[in-house]
Amino acid sequence: MQLAGKTILVTGGTDGIGAELIRQLRDKGAAVVTSGRTAERIAATREAGFEVIDADLATKDGVEALLRAVERRSIDVLVNNAGAGVEHDFRNPGFPDIDAADRTVFLNLNAPIRLIAALMPMLKSRPEAMIVNVTSGLAIAPRSGGPVYCATKAALRSYGQAIRHQLRGTRVHLLEALPPVVETKMTAARTQRKMPPEECARQIIRGMERGADQVNVGIVKLLSAVHSLSPALARRIMINF
Repeated sequence: MQLAGKTILVTGGTDGIGAELIRQLRDKGAAVVTSGRTAERIAATREAGFEVIDADLATKDGVEALLRAVERRSIDVLVNNAGAGVEHDFRNPGFPDIDAADRTVFLNLNAPIRLIAALMPMLKSRPEAMIVNVTSGLAIAPRSGGPVYCATKAALRSYGQAIRHQLRGTRVHLLEALPPVVETKMTAARTQRKMPPEECARQIIRGMERGADQVNVGIVKLLSAVHSLSPALARRIMINF
């Protein structure tokens, strides 16, 4: 896909991978619209010259607010990037916060499905269109410490694979991007080596330009190769990651 001149909606573009995606996409000549839910980050992103819609995509009202804000725009590309993790480990003291788990499920899974469904007529009307679902290497094989996050990313992966088949013969292409652990606020407590968000975004955008179906970012290439040979081995490796 030629990105210059395209109007691209990137959810969760005020931090982490999303912040790098919007910057690099703008450098490619795209008109970028993004969303955020933290006032300080929204203000900083606006100061950098980006159009930011204040919308909490962990809620139905937030999704509807975003859709109202772009309803008169001709969107060529939807990037479902916004996501979050949640503590959900029964080995730790205290019962997991189920309300927080519900919000995470909505943000990571329900919101992308709702956005895709609402924007599909627009995307199908464009000369060339794309949906980018940012999942995770953990969509291939889960780790024990993040069952809700892993489940939502695996579900979005499955959803994308199914609708990619439905979209055959249309002008809408679906790309799934599977990052490794990336240096973001969400992963601040993780101690293992992390990919810089700049490089993660660069690889995702390269996949968009190539029209790839899937981009295994960084070490996820190795995980995908192991999984193709032995899903059980991949699960054993990742469960305590």
